[in-house]
Amino acid sequence: MIKIAAFCCNWCSYAGADLCGSSRLKYPADIRIIRVPCSSRVDASLVLRAFQKGADGVMVNGCHPGDCHYVSGNYHTRRRMALLKNLLKFMGLDDERLEVNWISGSEAGKFQQTVLDFTDKINKLGPAEEMRDMRCQKPS
Repeated sequence: MIKIAAFCCNWCSYAGADLCGSSRLKYPADIRIIRVPCSSRVDASLVLRAFQKGADGVMVNGCHPGDCHYVSGNYHTRRRMALLKNLLKFMGLDDERLEVNWISGSEAGKFQQTVLDFTDKINKLGPAEEMRDMRCQKPS
């Protein structure tokens, strides 16, 4: 079973995920939703830590550009995640394992479809063994 960490901003994408659940729209159980105040609060260290702790894919979901509760948070997210994708490539990790999406609070169907598509993509890529924390393994 793969593991996906999904950082969702409180104001839009988390509300979309909540509406998805209350509308009884099904999506895979592989996803763990982490509620953050704004998508711009998700920095590179949080994403890398998620990979290190066993995530096979990471989603960062925020408000649509121009609709951010904090005016320009999602613009910072877009720039930061573009740089992080380049860093992941440099580190030898497939940059397809990180995805940024814009989902509003009324788009439960879009949230469901985004999760389904990302889960399929990560299932095809397989587990991300490159980033697992090697400190916890017993020496052979």
